[in-house]
Amino acid sequence: MVSISTGAESTVAEPPGDDARPEAALTGAPSENGTAPDVLAAGVLCWRTGADGVEVLMVHRPKYDDWSFPKGKIEEGELLPECAIRELAEETGVEALLGRPLPVVRYRDQEGACKEVTYWTGRPVRQGHRTASPNEVDATAWLRLADARERLSQASDAVPLQALELMAAEGELATTPLVVVRHGTARPRDAWARADAERPLIASGRRQAAALTTLLACWRPEQVLSSPWRRCVDSISPYASAAQLKIRAKGGLSERGFRRDPDKARKHLLALVDRGRPAALCTHRPVLAGIFRAMRERTARDLVEHIPAEDPYLAPGEVLVAHVVHPPSRPAYVVGLERHLAPR
Repeated sequence: MVSISTGAESTVAEPPGDDARPEAALTGAPSENGTAPDVLAAGVLCWRTGADGVEVLMVHRPKYDDWSFPKGKIEEGELLPECAIRELAEETGVEALLGRPLPVVRYRDQEGACKEVTYWTGRPVRQGHRTASPNEVDATAWLRLADARERLSQASDAVPLQALELMAAEGELATTPLVVVRHGTARPRDAWARADAERPLIASGRRQAAALTTLLACWRPEQVLSSPWRRCVDSISPYASAAQLKIRAKGGLSERGFRRDPDKARKHLLALVDRGRPAALCTHRPVLAGIFRAMRERTARDLVEHIPAEDPYLAPGEVLVAHVVHPPSRPAYVVGLERHLAPR
């Protein structure tokens, strides 16, 4: 996973604040002293707007008698965003939509292992019942940011909270996810004698399509656009079926359509940026060149360099999540980016 969420100035407008933004580290990367993490974990700073401003959700762990944010270790075969969503639901009962990635936190746990926690902001979608044992979590609380800062037991937890506070102060906390998907691994062109539009996914590509179902659910796209070609439709169909959504096939997102009129792909991308609804767009490697050119038009200046600019842009089955903010008096723009690769 790569996650970057810095956004200082927009290529379209000048959002408030200065350039001093926290930058999310690369997950699993060695630290300055060369130490790789022993344990990977993920969590969510779930937030809502209360009567006195932004509130965050905290949990009390009786084993340590501390207050922290919902988090937990990654399970086998699980991606970090999926882990974050699962842990939040288990410990608090809250189902959430992930927002911007927050700075990665590293520390030594009580056993001396190097633990790395990747956090996201998140907004509650539905309240259920927590399933974590009372021995693990025995209380939850929504707290104002100042109260949360006072309640924190671990100094390291102040890092993602400070980043969330800065996002809120700059009007860039409430964002909408736009997920760009490259279709899964398909039959090689030279091994397919029929029309390229009908070239199918191979077994590993079908596994990627299945994995995309749970990965995309972390951002809950409400609309799905796709190239009408088979390998794209088959890559995004499992998610669309699970979410009971109709795929909107767009010829301008196919390889042939992009060659004929590259501006159609640009218009599709910018329409999703402006629309303000969680969305997913599935397309081909050559078309990603136009999609990402369009995205640069609406991306904070200090993030532009993190948008893929060289072929192949994304690997088969990889997604780029752009977090879009919609200011009341200026065009929407991207303030956070992250990439995830669906397992094959």
